[in-house]
Amino acid sequence: MKTVTAGVLEIAYRESGPTDGQPVILLHGFPYDIHAYDEVAAQLAADGWRCFVPFLRGFGQTRFLSAATFRSGEQAALGFDLLAFMDALDISSATLGGYDWGGRAACIVAALWPERVRGLVSCGTGYNIQNIAAAGQPAPPEEEHRYWYQYYFHSQRGKAGLTEKRSELCRFIWKLWSPTWSFDDATYEQSSLAFENPDFVDIVIHSYRHRFGGIPGDQGLHFIETKLAGQPDIAVPTFVLQGADDGVDPPAAADHAAQHFKGAFYQRRIIAGVGHNLPQEAPAAFADAIRSVSRQDSGLFRDRSSS
Repeated sequence: MKTVTAGVLEIAYRESGPTDGQPVILLHGFPYDIHAYDEVAAQLAADGWRCFVPFLRGFGQTRFLSAATFRSGEQAALGFDLLAFMDALDISSATLGGYDWGGRAACIVAALWPERVRGLVSCGTGYNIQNIAAAGQPAPPEEEHRYWYQYYFHSQRGKAGLTEKRSELCRFIWKLWSPTWSFDDATYEQSSLAFENPDFVDIVIHSYRHRFGGIPGDQGLHFIETKLAGQPDIAVPTFVLQGADDGVDPPAAADHAAQHFKGAFYQRRIIAGVGHNLPQEAPAAFADAIRSVSRQDSGLFRDRSSS
């Protein structure tokens, strides 16, 4: 495990592959951790990629530099952290891959700083930038019921539940979101250690309360949130992967997110028998998607398709 001072954080990360390899940054979601990419990173490193897998703020060994820093979990913070991580490691541009919170960070950097992104792999909700202004608009009931955990976290009872029963709660979420993934106790327990971070609860609670527009964010990040409010398009080569069995973001037949991707290369693939934690459940497919956007960035092919 390595660490680097980046922005307001000391970010813990794993690095693998040759030091002169093309950089790829792999970003986990909630409630997961860097082990989601163990197999993906191994495959890409063997191909000559230089793989970076950081713990997000509030997870694992990543820590805030100051006790006075606002513990924000808003989307702008995730994008800011990723950009700061790249700056700290002198990564001028990289291929980004992520899902859930990590996919949001990757989409934000791809949208606002496209010159830093060679390609993007985004899982679940392909266009993962929140439309906070529209957060008060009700979704269909069958969609609303999947967000029970978000409403739960709006209450003091929910915050207490996450504090006191975080391992049980997060394990339950794993089962709901990936109903066909037969993970064992050792796999879950390896990742659940990341939830013992002292800022985990504060970051998670702020994330889910802020995205509904009910509480303020970090004023220092307001300039990023202002840009995100415009729902900026993404013009870098992009591959969207979705698990057919995703229990929280099940893929629709129509690709409604495609309108936000303006690059010459865009593909969407739905993978049968896979849930929300796509890189850990289908590492070969994820690694192949990284390779695909890299080939396009090299000018080997152009395509816009959905499957």
